[in-house]
Amino acid sequence: MSGSRLSNLQTIAYGLPGLPLAVLLLPLFITVPTYYAEDLGLGFATVGLVLLFARAWDVLTDPLIGFLSDRTHTRFGRRRPWLLAGAPLMIVGAWTMFRPPDEVNALYLATATITLYLGGTMVMLPYTAWAAELSSDYYERSRIAGAREAALVIGTLGAMVVPALFGVDRALIMDGTAIALLIFVPLTVGAALMALPDPPVPRDTAVPPHIGLKSLCRNRPFRLLISAYFVNGIAYGLPATLFLVYAEHVLRRPDWSWTLLIIYFASAILALPVWLAVSRRIGKRRTWITAMIMATAGFWPAVLLGPDDLLWFIMICVWTGLPLGAELVMPPSMQAEVIDADTAKTGARRAGTLFGLWGVATKIPLALGVGIAFPILGLVGFNGNSGSNSSLSLLVLAMLYGLTPVAFKLLAIRLLWNYPLDTDGSLAVTDDRCT
Repeated sequence: MSGSRLSNLQTIAYGLPGLPLAVLLLPLFITVPTYYAEDLGLGFATVGLVLLFARAWDVLTDPLIGFLSDRTHTRFGRRRPWLLAGAPLMIVGAWTMFRPPDEVNALYLATATITLYLGGTMVMLPYTAWAAELSSDYYERSRIAGAREAALVIGTLGAMVVPALFGVDRALIMDGTAIALLIFVPLTVGAALMALPDPPVPRDTAVPPHIGLKSLCRNRPFRLLISAYFVNGIAYGLPATLFLVYAEHVLRRPDWSWTLLIIYFASAILALPVWLAVSRRIGKRRTWITAMIMATAGFWPAVLLGPDDLLWFIMICVWTGLPLGAELVMPPSMQAEVIDADTAKTGARRAGTLFGLWGVATKIPLALGVGIAFPILGLVGFNGNSGSNSSLSLLVLAMLYGLTPVAFKLLAIRLLWNYPLDTDGSLAVTDDRCT
């Protein structure tokens, strides 16, 4: 691991794979379920169960692949082989998923989804862990993570701009996604593999699993950071799940849905360089806390809006979008210092293992967003296919969108308040018993 600064070209090369990964994720969450349920006739119940099973499988494979990638020893490094093996599998899964035959069944969807998730994890997890190993410099890590997250947001914007501008139907979105991934995954992953160093790690640094788990359990910075990240993930999972529903039923402007999303993510991209500069002045922890406070102040007014308040909601999208860049970049950059603390304690570089657990803490909150919001909406009689829901159900929808995230963010801020690593990234590690 080097403490030197990556060149601009190397930094760009590291960020590039984030573009197709983002292009993959948006239709996977928004277009695929409806396309298979309605257009291909599988039904929402079947599609929901299949995707839930696939997501549960994906959560299990994250720590495993992280653990195995840490123990990969080749003359080409330990992260490169996983990206090289995972990219073709991800392409095959994406092509199968996004270009299905006219008649499909649940087994087809399950096979395509598991293949895609497995290939995606084999790429994304070592790719994320790699960032923590490209530099030992405290602030350079934020710059590297910023390149990845900026690419992810730009890719997400690109995936939204096309349907917003051209109104293409779901079948064309599916075809376009498959073709885009077939072209851009090899190009971007290939650029990263060729441009970035991945030095081999000595074999004698491995830690037995039971000892490694115990050391993580005693690592207070790790526990606090991943707990705060998990809770804050629920705070973003809820409005992400309800965004389109809120725009359609509270604002009554479904025609503005994609445009509002573009405004939100564009605000995040524009503010990202500012947050990186702020983090150099006040540190990563304070920067992340500041961003969460700003987002908290922006979400709650959504409860007060109605059909005539589109302009106010645009302001909310801008205000809550601005801190998004910091909330995407600071946590994984801080995780790199936690990895340093773990290395100082165990003598092993376990970035893959820790980011595997990080992946679980990313995916479960997104699932909880649906698991919390939809049953509550069902209890109050909300009907997504109805144009005349009761005032109570619309109020509950608005509260789930605007107030519930505030509660979770305040809890995340509390967890992070006494985070024990020093502002400059030095290892002020405090171990204590697992609780």
